[in-house]
Amino acid sequence: MTDEQQRVSISVTAGVADVRLNRPEKRNALDPAMFAGLVEAGERLRSDVSVRAVVLSGEGPDFCAGLDFTSFRAMTSGERLSATAQLPSSAGPAKAAGQRAAYVWAELPVPVIAAMRGNALGGGLQIALGADIRIVAPDARLSVMEVNWGLVPDMTGTQLLPELVGRDVAKELTWTGRVVSGDEAAALGLCTRTDPDPRSAALALAAEIAARSPHAVRAAKRLLDLAGRVDLEAGFAAEQTEIGALIGSPNQVEAVTARFEKRDPSFEDC
Repeated sequence: MTDEQQRVSISVTAGVADVRLNRPEKRNALDPAMFAGLVEAGERLRSDVSVRAVVLSGEGPDFCAGLDFTSFRAMTSGERLSATAQLPSSAGPAKAAGQRAAYVWAELPVPVIAAMRGNALGGGLQIALGADIRIVAPDARLSVMEVNWGLVPDMTGTQLLPELVGRDVAKELTWTGRVVSGDEAAALGLCTRTDPDPRSAALALAAEIAARSPHAVRAAKRLLDLAGRVDLEAGFAAEQTEIGALIGSPNQVEAVTARFEKRDPSFEDC
Protein backbone atom coordinates (compact mmCIF):
# COMPACT_ATOMS: atom_id res chain seq x y z
CA MET A 1 0.00 0.00 0.00
CA THR A 2 1.36 3.43 -0.94
CA ASP A 3 1.71 6.33 1.51
CA GLU A 4 -1.17 8.05 -0.31
CA GLN A 5 -3.45 5.03 0.16
CA GLN A 6 -2.48 4.80 3.83
CA ARG A 7 -3.26 8.47 4.40
CA VAL A 8 -6.85 8.26 3.09
CA SER A 9 -9.12 5.21 3.37
CA ILE A 10 -12.24 4.52 1.30
CA SER A 11 -15.04 2.02 1.79
CA VAL A 12 -18.28 1.97 -0.20
CA THR A 13 -21.51 0.49 1.17
CA ALA A 14 -24.93 0.75 -0.48
CA GLY A 15 -23.82 3.66 -2.63
CA VAL A 16 -22.26 5.66 0.23
CA ALA A 17 -18.49 6.20 0.15
CA ASP A 18 -16.99 6.51 3.62
CA VAL A 19 -13.75 8.48 3.15
CA ARG A 20 -11.46 9.07 6.13
CA LEU A 21 -8.27 11.01 6.60
CA ASN A 22 -6.16 8.36 8.27
CA ARG A 23 -3.32 9.93 10.23
CA PRO A 24 -4.83 10.21 13.71
CA GLU A 25 -1.49 10.19 15.52
CA LYS A 26 -0.74 13.51 13.79
CA ARG A 27 -4.31 14.87 14.07
CA ASN A 28 -4.69 14.06 10.35
CA ALA A 29 -2.25 16.85 9.53
CA LEU A 30 -1.53 17.57 5.87
CA ASP A 31 1.75 16.45 4.33
CA PRO A 32 2.55 15.72 0.65
CA ALA A 33 1.26 12.15 0.97
CA MET A 34 -2.02 13.37 2.49
CA PHE A 35 -2.48 15.93 -0.29
CA ALA A 36 -1.89 13.24 -2.90
CA GLY A 37 -4.13 10.78 -1.06
CA LEU A 38 -7.03 13.21 -0.95
CA VAL A 39 -6.75 14.01 -4.66
CA GLU A 40 -6.37 10.32 -5.56
CA ALA A 41 -9.43 9.40 -3.46
CA GLY A 42 -11.56 12.13 -5.01
CA GLU A 43 -10.54 11.26 -8.55
CA ARG A 44 -11.25 7.59 -7.94
CA LEU A 45 -14.74 8.31 -6.61
CA ARG A 46 -15.50 10.72 -9.46
CA SER A 47 -15.46 7.83 -11.94
CA ASP A 48 -17.31 5.30 -9.75
CA VAL A 49 -20.92 5.29 -11.00
CA SER A 50 -22.05 3.17 -8.04
CA VAL A 51 -21.28 5.99 -5.59
CA ARG A 52 -24.30 8.18 -4.81
CA ALA A 53 -23.04 10.17 -1.81
CA VAL A 54 -19.75 10.68 0.04
CA VAL A 55 -18.97 11.20 3.72
CA LEU A 56 -15.60 12.82 4.44
CA SER A 57 -14.26 12.59 7.99
CA GLY A 58 -11.09 12.07 9.99
CA GLU A 59 -9.94 9.07 12.00
CA GLY A 60 -9.41 9.76 15.68
CA PRO A 61 -10.56 12.82 17.61
CA ASP A 62 -9.88 15.42 14.89
CA PHE A 63 -11.02 16.20 11.37
CA CYS A 64 -7.73 17.79 10.28
CA ALA A 65 -5.43 20.10 12.24
CA GLY A 66 -3.99 21.72 9.10
CA LEU A 67 -0.48 21.61 7.71
CA ASP A 68 2.12 19.31 9.21
CA PHE A 69 4.64 21.29 11.28
CA THR A 70 7.37 20.05 8.94
CA SER A 71 5.81 22.16 6.19
CA PHE A 72 5.97 25.32 8.29
CA ARG A 73 9.60 24.70 9.15
CA ALA A 74 10.40 24.22 5.47
CA MET A 75 8.73 27.55 4.62
CA THR A 76 11.33 29.47 6.67
CA SER A 77 13.85 28.56 3.96
CA GLY A 78 11.41 29.20 1.12
CA GLU A 79 10.38 25.58 0.51
CA ARG A 80 6.80 24.55 -0.22
CA LEU A 81 6.47 20.85 0.56
CA SER A 82 2.92 20.59 -0.84
CA ALA A 83 4.44 21.26 -4.26
CA THR A 84 6.29 17.95 -3.99
CA ALA A 85 3.05 15.93 -3.98
CA GLN A 86 3.00 13.62 -6.99
CA LEU A 87 -0.19 14.38 -8.89
CA PRO A 88 -1.35 14.01 -12.49
CA SER A 89 -2.16 17.22 -14.33
CA SER A 90 -5.61 18.75 -13.83
CA ALA A 91 -8.02 20.28 -16.35
CA GLY A 92 -10.07 21.93 -13.60
CA PRO A 93 -9.66 25.41 -12.09
CA ALA A 94 -7.59 24.16 -9.12
CA LYS A 95 -3.96 23.56 -10.05
CA ALA A 96 -1.86 23.57 -6.86
CA ALA A 97 -1.81 20.40 -4.75
CA GLY A 98 -3.50 22.03 -1.76
CA GLN A 99 -6.23 23.56 -3.90
CA ARG A 100 -6.91 20.24 -5.58
CA ALA A 101 -7.07 18.38 -2.24
CA ALA A 102 -9.94 20.69 -1.26
CA TYR A 103 -11.65 21.35 -4.57
CA VAL A 104 -11.73 17.74 -5.78
CA TRP A 105 -14.70 17.24 -3.42
CA ALA A 106 -16.59 20.14 -4.99
CA GLU A 107 -15.93 18.60 -8.40
CA LEU A 108 -17.49 15.24 -7.51
CA PRO A 109 -20.84 14.82 -9.31
CA VAL A 110 -22.50 13.49 -6.14
CA PRO A 111 -23.18 15.16 -2.76
CA VAL A 112 -20.23 15.28 -0.35
CA ILE A 113 -20.88 15.64 3.39
CA ALA A 114 -18.02 16.58 5.70
CA ALA A 115 -18.34 15.25 9.26
CA MET A 116 -16.15 17.35 11.54
CA ARG A 117 -15.15 16.98 15.16
CA GLY A 118 -12.16 18.16 17.14
CA ASN A 119 -9.83 20.42 15.20
CA ALA A 120 -10.53 21.67 11.66
CA LEU A 121 -7.84 24.29 11.31
CA GLY A 122 -6.27 26.14 8.40
CA GLY A 123 -5.94 23.74 5.49
CA GLY A 124 -8.14 21.25 7.31
CA LEU A 125 -11.02 23.72 7.31
CA GLN A 126 -10.41 24.51 3.65
CA ILE A 127 -10.75 20.83 2.73
CA ALA A 128 -14.19 20.86 4.36
CA LEU A 129 -15.15 23.91 2.27
CA GLY A 130 -15.06 21.64 -0.78
CA ALA A 131 -17.94 19.59 0.64
CA ASP A 132 -21.58 20.38 -0.15
CA ILE A 133 -22.69 20.01 3.48
CA ARG A 134 -20.75 20.28 6.76
CA ILE A 135 -22.03 18.62 9.95
CA VAL A 136 -19.93 19.66 12.93
CA ALA A 137 -19.71 18.70 16.60
CA PRO A 138 -20.86 21.59 18.83
CA ASP A 139 -17.47 21.71 20.57
CA ALA A 140 -15.36 21.38 17.42
CA ARG A 141 -12.65 24.00 16.85
CA LEU A 142 -12.60 25.71 13.44
CA SER A 143 -10.20 28.40 12.31
CA VAL A 144 -8.92 30.16 9.22
CA MET A 145 -5.55 30.01 10.93
CA GLU A 146 -3.08 30.92 8.18
CA VAL A 147 -2.51 34.52 9.35
CA ASN A 148 -0.93 33.14 12.55
CA TRP A 149 1.83 31.70 10.38
CA GLY A 150 2.19 34.84 8.27
CA LEU A 151 0.23 33.27 5.39
CA VAL A 152 -3.06 33.52 3.52
CA PRO A 153 -5.52 30.68 2.83
CA ASP A 154 -4.31 29.18 -0.46
CA MET A 155 -6.38 25.98 -0.69
CA THR A 156 -9.45 27.64 -2.31
CA GLY A 157 -10.48 29.29 0.99
CA THR A 158 -10.35 32.90 -0.19
CA GLN A 159 -12.78 32.08 -2.98
CA LEU A 160 -15.15 29.59 -1.31
CA LEU A 161 -15.39 30.99 2.23
CA PRO A 162 -17.16 34.27 1.25
CA GLU A 163 -19.90 32.24 -0.48
CA LEU A 164 -20.74 30.63 2.87
CA VAL A 165 -20.36 33.37 5.45
CA GLY A 166 -20.34 36.60 3.43
CA ARG A 167 -17.37 38.72 2.47
CA ASP A 168 -17.21 40.69 5.74
CA VAL A 169 -17.25 37.64 8.03
CA ALA A 170 -14.73 35.89 5.78
CA LYS A 171 -12.41 38.87 6.15
CA GLU A 172 -12.81 38.97 9.93
CA LEU A 173 -12.08 35.26 10.30
CA THR A 174 -9.14 35.42 7.92
CA TRP A 175 -7.54 38.56 9.37
CA THR A 176 -7.80 37.41 13.02
CA GLY A 177 -7.31 33.63 12.76
CA ARG A 178 -9.64 33.25 15.72
CA VAL A 179 -11.03 29.86 16.64
CA VAL A 180 -14.80 29.38 16.52
CA SER A 181 -16.79 26.53 18.04
CA GLY A 182 -19.08 24.29 16.06
CA ASP A 183 -22.05 26.16 17.52
CA GLU A 184 -20.70 29.52 16.36
CA ALA A 185 -19.76 28.04 12.99
CA ALA A 186 -23.40 27.03 12.50
CA ALA A 187 -24.57 30.52 13.44
CA LEU A 188 -22.13 32.07 10.95
CA GLY A 189 -23.05 29.70 8.12
CA LEU A 190 -19.61 28.13 8.17
CA CYS A 191 -21.24 24.76 8.76
CA THR A 192 -24.67 23.44 7.85
CA ARG A 193 -25.65 22.21 11.30
CA THR A 194 -24.23 20.67 14.46
CA ASP A 195 -24.62 17.18 15.84
CA PRO A 196 -22.95 15.51 18.85
CA ASP A 197 -22.02 12.59 16.58
CA PRO A 198 -21.33 14.27 13.22
CA ARG A 199 -20.09 11.16 11.44
CA SER A 200 -23.18 9.09 12.30
CA ALA A 201 -25.39 12.00 11.28
CA ALA A 202 -23.49 12.40 8.01
CA LEU A 203 -23.74 8.70 7.20
CA ALA A 204 -27.49 8.72 7.90
CA LEU A 205 -27.97 11.74 5.64
CA ALA A 206 -25.82 10.18 2.92
CA ALA A 207 -27.88 6.98 3.07
CA GLU A 208 -31.07 9.03 2.69
CA ILE A 209 -29.64 10.81 -0.35
CA ALA A 210 -28.35 7.54 -1.83
CA ALA A 211 -31.92 6.21 -1.79
CA ARG A 212 -33.05 8.96 -4.20
CA SER A 213 -32.72 8.91 -7.97
CA PRO A 214 -29.00 9.40 -8.64
CA HIS A 215 -29.74 11.17 -11.92
CA ALA A 216 -31.98 13.71 -10.16
CA VAL A 217 -29.50 14.23 -7.32
CA ARG A 218 -26.59 14.81 -9.71
CA ALA A 219 -28.65 17.18 -11.82
CA ALA A 220 -29.66 19.13 -8.72
CA LYS A 221 -26.01 19.46 -7.65
CA ARG A 222 -25.06 20.79 -11.07
CA LEU A 223 -27.84 23.37 -10.97
CA LEU A 224 -27.28 24.50 -7.38
CA ASP A 225 -23.57 24.90 -8.03
CA LEU A 226 -24.40 27.27 -10.90
CA ALA A 227 -26.45 29.57 -8.66
CA GLY A 228 -24.74 32.92 -8.24
CA ARG A 229 -21.96 31.93 -10.63
CA VAL A 230 -23.85 32.43 -13.88
CA ASP A 231 -26.51 34.97 -14.84
CA LEU A 232 -30.18 34.13 -14.36
CA GLU A 233 -30.80 33.51 -18.05
CA ALA A 234 -28.10 30.84 -18.12
CA GLY A 235 -29.30 29.35 -14.83
CA PHE A 236 -32.94 29.17 -15.95
CA ALA A 237 -31.88 27.62 -19.27
CA ALA A 238 -29.86 25.01 -17.42
CA GLU A 239 -32.93 24.12 -15.34
CA GLN A 240 -34.91 23.42 -18.48
CA THR A 241 -32.12 21.31 -19.96
CA GLU A 242 -31.87 19.18 -16.82
CA ILE A 243 -35.63 18.72 -16.37
CA GLY A 244 -35.99 17.83 -20.04
CA ALA A 245 -33.44 15.06 -19.66
CA LEU A 246 -35.07 13.72 -16.50
CA ILE A 247 -38.75 13.58 -17.49
CA GLY A 248 -39.61 10.14 -18.81
CA SER A 249 -36.16 8.72 -18.05
CA PRO A 250 -36.03 5.23 -16.47
CA ASN A 251 -35.18 6.50 -12.98
CA GLN A 252 -37.83 9.22 -13.10
CA VAL A 253 -40.45 6.69 -14.16
CA GLU A 254 -39.30 4.40 -11.33
CA ALA A 255 -39.59 7.25 -8.80
CA VAL A 256 -43.20 7.93 -9.83
CA THR A 257 -44.15 4.25 -10.04
CA ALA A 258 -42.65 3.40 -6.65
CA ARG A 259 -44.52 6.25 -4.95
CA PHE A 260 -47.85 5.19 -6.43
CA GLU A 261 -47.16 1.57 -5.49
CA LYS A 262 -46.04 2.59 -1.98
CA ARG A 263 -42.72 0.75 -2.18
CA ASP A 264 -39.04 1.61 -2.07
CA PRO A 265 -37.72 2.52 -5.53
CA SER A 266 -34.92 0.59 -7.23
CA PHE A 267 -32.81 3.02 -9.21
CA GLU A 268 -30.22 2.41 -11.91
CA ASP A 269 -26.72 3.79 -11.38
CA CYS A 270 -25.66 6.74 -13.51
